[in-house]
Amino acid sequence: MSWWNDVDDDDDDDLFDEADVRVRPNPKANRPRTKRRPAHDDAVTGRVLGVDRGRYRVLIDEDAPGEHEITAVRARELRKTAIVTGDRARIVGDTTGGEGTLARMVGIEERTSLLRRSADDTDQVERVIVANADQMLVVVAAADPPPRPRLVDRYLVAALDAGIRPLMVVTKTDLADPADFLAHFDGLDALRVFLSAQDAPPLAEIDAALAGHSTVFVGHSGVGKSTLVNALVPDADRATGHVNEVTGRGRHTSSSTISLRYRGEAGSGWVIDTPGVRSFGLGHVDPANILTAFPDLDDAAADCPRGCTHLADAPDCALDDAARDERISPARLASLRGLLDTFAGREDSFGR
Repeated sequence: MSWWNDVDDDDDDDLFDEADVRVRPNPKANRPRTKRRPAHDDAVTGRVLGVDRGRYRVLIDEDAPGEHEITAVRARELRKTAIVTGDRARIVGDTTGGEGTLARMVGIEERTSLLRRSADDTDQVERVIVANADQMLVVVAAADPPPRPRLVDRYLVAALDAGIRPLMVVTKTDLADPADFLAHFDGLDALRVFLSAQDAPPLAEIDAALAGHSTVFVGHSGVGKSTLVNALVPDADRATGHVNEVTGRGRHTSSSTISLRYRGEAGSGWVIDTPGVRSFGLGHVDPANILTAFPDLDDAAADCPRGCTHLADAPDCALDDAARDERISPARLASLRGLLDTFAGREDSFGR
């Protein structure tokens, strides 16, 4: 006879009594962790103006009577999200902006545009520069330092790839005639150009272009970008530098990207100043989109055979005939091919 036959029926319930189950104590008396996140229905939306060592300056109640700045940190769930100047962030916590207060950033609104660059053309890891800008103003010096048309081409490719309208200011035109440099961009009708003497920038013309827009300023170090920003936004107080007489290079003076409120005669907007750079990688750009910055060449390329790479060794490339017939600029073609050549080895080039 099995042992359980000797057990009294009245004790059957006791064999499975929950009181006999051993439960591990919770010495901290805290609630168990959960992956469910709160909805944060009480979050307010603000504009990210800048970041300094993990602390974000955020503008709350933009364009309202109670407009004010606060300091915020990112929530844990955003630790892998690139948060940049121009982002529209959802904020919870203390949003009064009082001294010593710290709010929390719990979400990022959908972006309308994203300007990016990479370390070089082979690096597909993108560095996000600014979000939600609708214009890019490229600042170039006619001399001291000399203009670099191929660097400007890279700015334009990045802007047009992101759906951002390009503008350009050529400074120091009293030192040199920029005509030859500007001839490089004759075929780009989308580019609006402003000319500026060293001490007389065309502020009224630029003012009309900035009103109602969020404009990111980019440029090589030493071209006068920070000087122009200070002229447009008097309280910006952006540091300015000089060009090294030996190397011909400018010194980096702006060390961070920052959004500045612009209030001009034609209206208000945003000026986003960025640090000067000497290179601008396009590793994140689809090579098929590079021709968008060369619309004059794009028209001629319509006669190319299907699948043409437009490189110098491409058979029957119509761009060669167009250059020989002077229908396109040989310098523009060389610049395009210089960009395309850097992408030729990438696996995703031209859809291969």
